[in-house]
Amino acid sequence: MVRLNRIYTRTGDEGLTGLADGSRISKAHPRAQAIGDVDEANCAIGIAALHVRGADHQAMLGAIQNEMFDLGADLATPGEDFAPTEMSLRIVQAQIDRLEAEIDAMNAALEPLRSFILPGGSGGGAHIHLARAIVRRAERSAVAAAAEMPLNPLALTYLNRLSDHLFVLARRVAQADGGDILWQPGATRG
Repeated sequence: MVRLNRIYTRTGDEGLTGLADGSRISKAHPRAQAIGDVDEANCAIGIAALHVRGADHQAMLGAIQNEMFDLGADLATPGEDFAPTEMSLRIVQAQIDRLEAEIDAMNAALEPLRSFILPGGSGGGAHIHLARAIVRRAERSAVAAAAEMPLNPLALTYLNRLSDHLFVLARRVAQADGGDILWQPGATRG
């Protein structure tokens, strides 16, 4: 159980941050960068949730936000044993499977893409696209960290699948608000 009595601890004043096992790393460390980018993505998902209508979309984003904390805890847990325990949260295949099932269900109601789409449209769709782009940055950070230290491979898969999920969700939101805005290659060249 998490319990926060004090918000400031002064333990990070020297540029270090703590990991789940009590060890400390530089805030510039690739692991810390990945954890921070996941946190930023979670914030962007929270903003997107404020602009999305529909209980089903809200529920999906709420579940994802909770999983983003699981993901941050996973990335903050050093080691090479990626099985979840009472003491360590790890992303598991069931979380990825749920994302894939939601992607398939949402995608079944969409027309096939005929072009790339512009990230915009309704307020909700635009916020989801921004969250998707931030998730992709978090994925790049996690991949860079994984090149230097062991990270749960399912955490990387989760991030990849999440960006797909958010892309399809943005299309579903756009569908309710008039449809995708399609890229028109070279349209402004005159």
